[in-house]
Amino acid sequence: MKKSKGDRALTLACDLILILVAVVIILPILNLVAVSVSEQTPVISGKVKFWPMGFQLDAYRYVMGSRQFFSSLSVSLFVTLAGSALAVICSVLVAYPLSKQNLPARKALLLAFLFTMMFNGGIIPSYLLIMRLNLINSVWSLILPQLVNVYNLLIVKNYMEALPESLVEAAKIDGASQMRILRSVVLPMAKPVLATVFMFFVVTYWNSYFDAKMYITERELMPIQQYLQTVIFEAQSPAGDYALGPAESVNAASKSIVNATVVCAMIPMVILYPTLQRFFAKGATAGAVKG
Repeated sequence: MKKSKGDRALTLACDLILILVAVVIILPILNLVAVSVSEQTPVISGKVKFWPMGFQLDAYRYVMGSRQFFSSLSVSLFVTLAGSALAVICSVLVAYPLSKQNLPARKALLLAFLFTMMFNGGIIPSYLLIMRLNLINSVWSLILPQLVNVYNLLIVKNYMEALPESLVEAAKIDGASQMRILRSVVLPMAKPVLATVFMFFVVTYWNSYFDAKMYITERELMPIQQYLQTVIFEAQSPAGDYALGPAESVNAASKSIVNATVVCAMIPMVILYPTLQRFFAKGATAGAVKG
């Protein structure tokens, strides 16, 4: 079908907007990489923009030699993978019964979940709860508060509601229990939305900073985002004794090292996104609209 002039103009405008958004996103990343591999003199003078000046890898050697970086990286990897897996399991176990129209008090339960999207107990009650559960300075204080996300829960619920009811009824006729139906019928068909929600949880856990700031004080349990904050603080503070120790503080003041640390912290997400990208459109779209 031949497009009208209006359709072509709209397509061109959308393409230009997307190109502009892509440029706005990519340029800061190019600056990060360029500064991280440039020599100190042009970096300090602010001459490095989007292309390195005087190529060197000293900043990356420093990052790779930092025990604290790998300690924080391992904490974040554990929290992200374990938390995301548990969060997906919880989402499935809650979303499946909520997807059934005959569930008693279904509307009241949905309203209760929706209420938590708009209101919460606040910072102080959350801290007191974690403290009374003896989870201060525990990796579980970084996992449990994010374990149920209502937005992701609704995506999974709506996806399950759109699945053919005839398959579930056929399984019931064969004598399958609800758990057997969930495991053998629903979950295999829900792989796209589960992969999408898993990725959403991965991003949430990986970028989580505020929980660590409130609940973690020991360096050994510091996740990567909190470590990045200490590196940036060291680069801006003349005192240089915040959390990295005196030997590292001198080097952490380098802007190249700050940028190299940020680049290294981005690598796991850069690897994971393309792996699950093919599930995004199908999973998010199918879960957003009830079929």
